[in-house]
Amino acid sequence: MDTNLKFGRKVISVEEARAALREYVTSMAIETIPLDSSFGRRLAADVYADHNVPHFRRSGVDGYAVRSIDISEASPESPIQLKVIERIPSGTIPQFTISTGTASRIMTGAPVPDGADCVVMLEMTDSLRDEGEAAWVQVKKNVQAGSNITPIAGEIGLGDLLLQHGSLIGPGEAAILATFGYSEVPVYRKPRVAIFSTGSELLNVHAPLEPGRIRNSNSYMLAAQVEAAGGLPMIMPALSDDAPQVQAAVEHAMTHVDLVVTSGGVSVGDYDVLVDVFGRWDGKLLFNKVAMRPGTPTSAAIWNGKLLLALSGNPGASYVGFELFVKPLIKAMQGCANPYMEAFTANLDVDYGKASAYPRYVRGTTRIDNGCLWVRPAGVDKSSIMVSVKDADCLIWLPAGGQGFRIGDRVVVYPTSTGK
Repeated sequence: MDTNLKFGRKVISVEEARAALREYVTSMAIETIPLDSSFGRRLAADVYADHNVPHFRRSGVDGYAVRSIDISEASPESPIQLKVIERIPSGTIPQFTISTGTASRIMTGAPVPDGADCVVMLEMTDSLRDEGEAAWVQVKKNVQAGSNITPIAGEIGLGDLLLQHGSLIGPGEAAILATFGYSEVPVYRKPRVAIFSTGSELLNVHAPLEPGRIRNSNSYMLAAQVEAAGGLPMIMPALSDDAPQVQAAVEHAMTHVDLVVTSGGVSVGDYDVLVDVFGRWDGKLLFNKVAMRPGTPTSAAIWNGKLLLALSGNPGASYVGFELFVKPLIKAMQGCANPYMEAFTANLDVDYGKASAYPRYVRGTTRIDNGCLWVRPAGVDKSSIMVSVKDADCLIWLPAGGQGFRIGDRVVVYPTSTGK
């Protein structure tokens, strides 16, 4: 084995590692699925408006369609009386034109009749009938022309760009797609992600505990993160510390999936098997040391056009590595234009005394107090601690160097997949 792969590693920044991965991102194939199955998927085409919304003048309230000039002097003390010539429910077409002295009763969403230039809210009127059973309305307030009417194209104009490819389809996107008749939607296929954990100490979830061994929890944590990011997780059998076996299993998986993620085996120990694999196979190692805590030995390689992300075996480091590197990959493979977490700032809720040679990404929890956002580490800040992952809703970014951080310091925070 090339000892430089273990001890002579070149350290690169998180940004450089991300740039190295971006070069090898390939978009997933496009598939067409029913609209009601598209929620949470990413759109694979730009969507443009093929008609105006609304395509008729639409009433915004229940009330009466009138001419503003007819009610310009209306007040509660001196109401204006108009003859009601029609009732216009939603989904119907007006039959009459509004002329001097007339009004039409109209419902929210219904087409405004020709001749009317405003709609008076029902609460501003009194309904009357004369002895001949003719309907009249008293309008008690003047309103301006255009009031309570959405004009043609007032919401969306013909040819407007509505949704960009790569958009995540949520409630608003689904409403737009339905409005424009997309009963079927082109989306990117979900990336298939094989998940391997390495280490002879790992037991299956259903196995009884044995002295010196632990159950394989990382694979299930990573699978939940893959699904939250929009991928299809495939939990593979845990691998031993035998390099040929690991290489064979990973290469076989790469022929059937779009991305491989491993946990463990990337540090400098005698049994860190992924380091041995990188030294013997014909794939290209992209990086094997990142300036970050936790997860410094995070590594990546490309083989036959498929990416392999090798994360630390410590649960906290594996979780952080996924959020920084794997989640953006899964999103980018589905056309997401900006796959990285958007940063915000918060006040540090406790003193944090750890200085570091590399920037830290601390699993954190946020709270709001009197309109201010505060953040603190989620439990004990050690990469080997698993329990605190469930409480984390963000990563706290703390720059390298210094003497630690004090309560009240402003810090940069990144939301995570598991934010509650």
